Amino acid sequence: MAQLTRKEAREEAFRLLFETEFRKDEERETIYALATENREFIGNEYIKSVYFGVWEHLEEIDGCMVRHSNGWKPSRISPVSRSVIRLCIYEMLYMDDIPLAVSLNEAIELVKKYDDEKMKAFVNGLLNGAKNEIEAAKKQ
Repeated sequence: MAQLTRKEAREEAFRLLFETEFRKDEERETIYALATENREFIGNEYIKSVYFGVWEHLEEIDGCMVRHSNGWKPSRISPVSRSVIRLCIYEMLYMDDIPLAVSLNEAIELVKKYDDEKMKAFVNGLLNGAKNEIEAAKKQ
């Protein structure tokens, strides 16, 4: 098993978050354990920390999403884009080793790859607003 790049690990974390959208009655630990058995990321700390971190901080992350979504509730945003947004906001808030602009750019690449083209501009605007808020908070 080869070491995953950060980009590959981010995509796997996104896939797990997206998958969980459709398996709400299952324990997250079970979903994660099954995924590690069936995929090539056993022991990847980035994936584990992002996956469980998003759920641990979901209220804060979704609050940030709502503040920058022009009145859209998270449930109105497609599951693909919602998962990408959550991943990106988590990275921007809790992973100091990743520049905010990198998190945002990688998120847009995931939206372009997995969601409708129309969602790219919406997600970009939302995440830019979140990025500006997070940058301002980190300066204080």
